Amino acid sequence: MSERFQVLAKDGLARAGALATAHGPVETPVFMPVGTQATVKSLSSADLEALGARIILANTYHLAMRPGHELIRGLGGLHGFMAWPGAILTDSGGFQVFSHSGRRAIDEDGVTFQSHVDGSPQRLTPESAMAIQAALGSDIAMAFDECPPSDADPGALAKAMERTTRWARRCLTTLAAPGQLRFGIVQGGTSLPMREAHLAEMAGLPFDGLALGGLSVGEPPEVMHEVVAHVAPRMPADRPRYLMGVGRPQDLLAGIAAGIDMFDCVMPTRNARNGHLFVPAGHLNIANTRYRSDPEPIDSACPCEACRRYSRAYLAHLFRAKEILYYRLATLHNLQYYLNFVRGARQAILDGRFADYAAERRALGEGGE
Repeated sequence: MSERFQVLAKDGLARAGALATAHGPVETPVFMPVGTQATVKSLSSADLEALGARIILANTYHLAMRPGHELIRGLGGLHGFMAWPGAILTDSGGFQVFSHSGRRAIDEDGVTFQSHVDGSPQRLTPESAMAIQAALGSDIAMAFDECPPSDADPGALAKAMERTTRWARRCLTTLAAPGQLRFGIVQGGTSLPMREAHLAEMAGLPFDGLALGGLSVGEPPEVMHEVVAHVAPRMPADRPRYLMGVGRPQDLLAGIAAGIDMFDCVMPTRNARNGHLFVPAGHLNIANTRYRSDPEPIDSACPCEACRRYSRAYLAHLFRAKEILYYRLATLHNLQYYLNFVRGARQAILDGRFADYAAERRALGEGGE
């Protein structure tokens, strides 16, 4: 059970809550901007504060490889290193290690792999992954799990689930940073029975929250939605529920409707860099010729700096010229859109009108150009 999490309101299965962390409260549902290497690409910590972000995500694997967790520990942990006053969730590095299938070898104790930085041999175990996160001083540390590919056969899925459970128990035996919460990860692919079985095992362990891993990794969106709709309501009601690596605005709505509390995804930041800007009607592609002379902002109702001060024509120019300013402004806008999208869902839950909110957002469309 988590003594730090409280459900304040429910509307159907959707929940509005509050999670107390060592660096302040986090209102849920919440979208966490992804700052893989101790930075949300192109933005400063002050930018994130101005957007109203209260929690961001950083990557254990990448930071351990470069600049090194001991260096970060010596500079005040991640919070001091990146001058970020809010909460930080660190993933365990499991997904990154297992995605390097040609450069790693797994055994019961852990995983041996090659660094993507210099090719040097490296090793992660449940104990070392948690020790790295303790050195980083994150507010939430994820357990080290085995993340099987989306097309894994039932036998491979079962082995990954069993190993993830054994590793989760080992993660819980390590020393956490002061005030650090720990979340376990539920695997099982797209098999509903296997997800249920693994949830039953993980729910019995004393994690502060639980996450659904191994989704949005190639399966059709409707299959992912089915898994989330089935599993999320069965997750412990007194702990935060985290859907890892998801996703599109319509995926967030589906997750919130099923009772998910926390989300992260690189989509808003990555799409921004590629010219795709989120608007209520879906998205617009700033590379489209029609925007070269368009005097309107991206979205007249958006309070972000890009929309308050600049035109689509200016952003189209910056994008074509590959000016650095474009990446900052576009990222500010897309993250503002995502943060406001989820804040709106939270307020709708508190007001008892989440179904209407979801219907309104879906009616606007997500197709874009």
